[in-house]
Amino acid sequence: MSGRYGDIDYPRVTKLGVLAGATLFILGLLGEVVGAALFGPLPAWEHTLFFDMEAVGIVLVLVVPFVFGVALPLTE
Repeated sequence: MSGRYGDIDYPRVTKLGVLAGATLFILGLLGEVVGAALFGPLPAWEHTLFFDMEAVGIVLVLVVPFVFGVALPLTE
């Protein structure tokens, strides 16, 4: 039987969302550190890209568990 928001597997979506956020954060951090170590000073657009990856990763890790782990299952 499908719920109010369709047939969403909340535990799976929560785990994948947190994993995606953690992956973005780690890739942004590694890109910033390893890129500067291997290639010297990075262009400004690369700094912006890596910083944005880190920021979006942190937001996903903090928001996804509350939305898909708490709020949406409670409103079913």
